[in-house]
Amino acid sequence: MAKKYHNLFAQIQAFEKHVEDLEGRIYQLEQKIEQMIDVERNHLIRIKNNEEVSDEFILSGRKYQDLSPEKAWKLYCNRDFDFILIDVSDKEFTPEEKLPEAQSIPWEDFPDRFYEITTKTTPILIISEDGTNSVLACEYLAKRGYYNCNNVSGGYKHWIGFQVSKIRSA
Repeated sequence: MAKKYHNLFAQIQAFEKHVEDLEGRIYQLEQKIEQMIDVERNHLIRIKNNEEVSDEFILSGRKYQDLSPEKAWKLYCNRDFDFILIDVSDKEFTPEEKLPEAQSIPWEDFPDRFYEITTKTTPILIISEDGTNSVLACEYLAKRGYYNCNNVSGGYKHWIGFQVSKIRSA
């Protein structure tokens, strides 16, 4: 039931407060719609680039993909797949082998150096020691409009290429 106001100024103040609250809610809805549009752009770019995109990825509204070690290795070895490989491992970490294509941007420097990734649509494979920093980097980039981020799940710890190298050298 609406309050009865005996004072016209109190009634005007109540209306102004109500309008202010509505404006705040509209702003929140606009922000949410922008986020949803960004996710849809992400999905459309992946589809345009003929990437395999699972129903679950689309339905859950994910902004980046988690690639299994096998899937990441398959993409890495595909000569027709154009990608950027970013290593966000800690500065002190040294992998078994260096990935020659990897651009090193340690996680602790990432907020100051992410702009070195010059394209927002080319697929970006992001790897770290165990996959933790790469998840953080994917989330960071997705929030800044990078549409094609891919976390290499398990990172160097589960990188298939090291196992393949051991088998070949044996």
